[in-house]
Amino acid sequence: MSNFNPSRRQFLKMAVIAGVTVYLAPLYSRAYAALFENKILQSPNWDPHDKRIRFRIDAQSKVMGKKVFARDIRAKDLPYWPQQQAHAFVLRVTQADSLFDGIDLSLLGDDLQPDRLVTAEDLIRDGLAFPEFYGPDMLLPSGKTPAYLGQAVAILIYHDFARFRFAKDKLKFHNEVVRYGKRTGPLERDPWGSFRYVRVGGATPNDDDIFSSLKDSPIFPMATKKHLPVWPVGQEGGALDAQGMFYAANIADQLQNAPQDWFVLSRRYTTQSIDTAALEPDNANGWYDAGTQSLHLVIPTQSPQEVAENLPKMLSQSLPTVKNVFLHPCYTVGYGSKDHFNFPYYGAVAALYGDGFPVRLANDRFEQFQTSLKRHAFDMDYTIAVDRQSGLFKTMRAEMVCNGGGRSNFTPSVAMVGATAAQSIYYFPNSDLSSVGIASRAIDAGSARGYGTLQSMAATEMMVDEIAAELKLDPIELRLRNVLKSGMKNTQGAIPAGAIRADEVLNKAAVHPIWLKRQQNKHEYEQKHPGKRYGVGFGCVQKDFGTGAETSFARVELSESGKITLYHSGAEMGTGMSTSQSVICAQWLGKPADEAHFSVTDWSSLPVETSGDPYIMSQQEQDTLQKNPRWSPSYCSPSSASNSAYYFSHSTREAARLIFEHSIWPAAMAIWQSGIGGGQAAPYIVRKEDARWVDGGLTANGMQILSLDILAQKAYQMGNITGAVVHVFNRWQWAEADFSINNQSVHLPIDGLSIRHANGQFTPLDRQQVFYPPTQRNNAAVTYYSAVGTLAEIAIDIATGQVELLNHHSIMECGNLIVPELVSGQLQGGLAMGIGHALHEYLPLYEDGPGNGTWNFNRYHMPRASDVAVWKQTGDILPALSETDPPKGMAEVVMIPVVAALVNAIAHATGYRFRDLPVRAENIREVLSIHGKPSIHEEQL
Repeated sequence: MSNFNPSRRQFLKMAVIAGVTVYLAPLYSRAYAALFENKILQSPNWDPHDKRIRFRIDAQSKVMGKKVFARDIRAKDLPYWPQQQAHAFVLRVTQADSLFDGIDLSLLGDDLQPDRLVTAEDLIRDGLAFPEFYGPDMLLPSGKTPAYLGQAVAILIYHDFARFRFAKDKLKFHNEVVRYGKRTGPLERDPWGSFRYVRVGGATPNDDDIFSSLKDSPIFPMATKKHLPVWPVGQEGGALDAQGMFYAANIADQLQNAPQDWFVLSRRYTTQSIDTAALEPDNANGWYDAGTQSLHLVIPTQSPQEVAENLPKMLSQSLPTVKNVFLHPCYTVGYGSKDHFNFPYYGAVAALYGDGFPVRLANDRFEQFQTSLKRHAFDMDYTIAVDRQSGLFKTMRAEMVCNGGGRSNFTPSVAMVGATAAQSIYYFPNSDLSSVGIASRAIDAGSARGYGTLQSMAATEMMVDEIAAELKLDPIELRLRNVLKSGMKNTQGAIPAGAIRADEVLNKAAVHPIWLKRQQNKHEYEQKHPGKRYGVGFGCVQKDFGTGAETSFARVELSESGKITLYHSGAEMGTGMSTSQSVICAQWLGKPADEAHFSVTDWSSLPVETSGDPYIMSQQEQDTLQKNPRWSPSYCSPSSASNSAYYFSHSTREAARLIFEHSIWPAAMAIWQSGIGGGQAAPYIVRKEDARWVDGGLTANGMQILSLDILAQKAYQMGNITGAVVHVFNRWQWAEADFSINNQSVHLPIDGLSIRHANGQFTPLDRQQVFYPPTQRNNAAVTYYSAVGTLAEIAIDIATGQVELLNHHSIMECGNLIVPELVSGQLQGGLAMGIGHALHEYLPLYEDGPGNGTWNFNRYHMPRASDVAVWKQTGDILPALSETDPPKGMAEVVMIPVVAALVNAIAHATGYRFRDLPVRAENIREVLSIHGKPSIHEEQL
């Protein structure tokens, strides 16, 4: 097995990184065709009349259980690997307050000792360590205090499954296997990140801000004291951060000494840590071929580019020597749990010490709870001031602490996004929002669905309901008085992009029967069900989508027979992206891609260079770097941040548009003007904007319908562009560049381009000039939003405290839908996740939580069909303003408003407002026993 197998010719060389050559074995390679594509993907079933796809391209494999994930793959499935599969598992600490003092494997006896034991000493000796993003101590050395519960201390490798299985079962739940020495207490460390956004608006929403993050600067700590941030000293007219703190002090003073006509409410809210609960636990399967010094690794990941870039750097100075890395990114499910997670690197290490055997490292469910990335727990102190007479919000002040756990991961970003989202759908003339992402001994928290906004916006929505009760206003009416409208500024001082339509969502919710009849229905329901209390609640939020440095590649090819093939850098993680990106091609090419491939990491046909950090680089640095015609601020984004519908679609659309404009349209005009095939010599004025794809092909202004295969043949005869590779970049605005195509200068909303004429090779084009969004836009933090409002109708059993979700209705605004069924699926799935977060998913942070290795779904209540009103739930989607509206990212926002709606509904039912999540039956029982059971005739709000 040490010689290169011919099948390896199907691998694509991606790059040489740190002296290690990286190859990709994509899902579309012949070596994997039988295993993957033939079992998973189908040709799109496209209805050209309705312009809709009938089912997703992986539909049959999903419903029949035939979809292949990384977890399903064994050595025997890979034709050039050794066929004997070895297995490994990881030992982890269950205490984080004492020195680690080694391991004791005496429970295994002589027969079950591992064939290879890997410890920190091995990694140190052989020069293996995590990429910088993941921090130190891939395996904890003896004599150190663990940084967090569940930290890995050793990898046990077995050459056969039977001994592996017996050994793993033998050691499970035996805490004495890991030894501890002197008690030190948990590690104390500085925060992973701290941010503050201060805004003082002008006299009206249309006036210039006096101070804002966008106009001036966000505020960062100047130091830390006792592991908490020390903010700059305020000074009027001083440095920008000092000015910001001067205005922050003014806001605090005004809230402390508020005018008589203001109502000022201060409340504390907390949300729990949750498990991301992806149904494919973390896993990897790797083989180190000593003969060729090659590492082969099968991984599930939302961010294949991240692994492709960082794994070679990790291995570049290691022993044993690695000269080649062959990566196999596979289909997966994530919701953030497989975005920049560290498991692939453990898989690589296990393979290196596998003695020539392929080694499979795969979590069981207990291990997954103990190690997988969690949603951040938040602790929030909010103060909102409102004018009693007008009901208009005056000021919002918030101090948030989010618990990032033992490794930084994306905690700084989550802390930032949580703060910038706290305003929810409202306009605040003045605001001071700070957020600190602390380090703790909890399991790492990462980019879980919601990304800080679930935590901060749900709290805002609960608080707005309480303010409405104090002012004796209808809660939706109060929202309408304060809703952020198009042209108004957010709390960073940025004007959101495009039309803001949260007011339309509110207006539809206000006239929905669930809301209009809530008091009448409460009285009637409680008369019929004397042991229950009825309540209705509402929540409405708008969430950003994207990260402020979104990038992607797309390559679209048209064959001479009219076949469309799409290659995309985005990873399919169960959202249906593979289907929607295929459908995007239909806008310009008349039908979806016939063949589509994702998680593509080989973009040698369009070399793009990157350097610097797109979030913190100066304008001068960007201006200098962009002189290189192949440079971009960022290379490639993972599948996350609801980025497929808007950001990934942009690259697909632009590649398809190029082929239409420079190939299909010239071919059509040539045919029409020649009168070929019974056509006329263009008796009408025919413009490109008149082009329409109809059943049968392309027409324009009454011209003969031309099928795609006829157009493709003509395009090849003319030597037109038949393939386009594009790279795009967005910093809350698309990068744009000028290119010379067929000796004509063309201005495009992309920053990289490679084209192919007819059957030729792809040729990268150097851009003539480029416009990148100014780095100052980083201070905006967010500008793209989708809005969702949710009404929840519940009943509470006063004896048990159990909440029964009777019905819920959602209203969403998300632009033009690419695949309506996928939007519906995301809405329903997101609602279920929000319901779980609000009512069920309790997970302690520390020693009694999942870090002790004993948690599984027997203790963790995931919402089931009976918990989500599955047969009664309904939803409305606002129609797009026009057919040109872009599709908006909405996969995260759909889970947020139902959280507040449920808590507000509990308040309507019980008269008590909960501020700590989740609100479980025992919490409600306790409240009812203390505060009594309210009369069915009592007005609750």
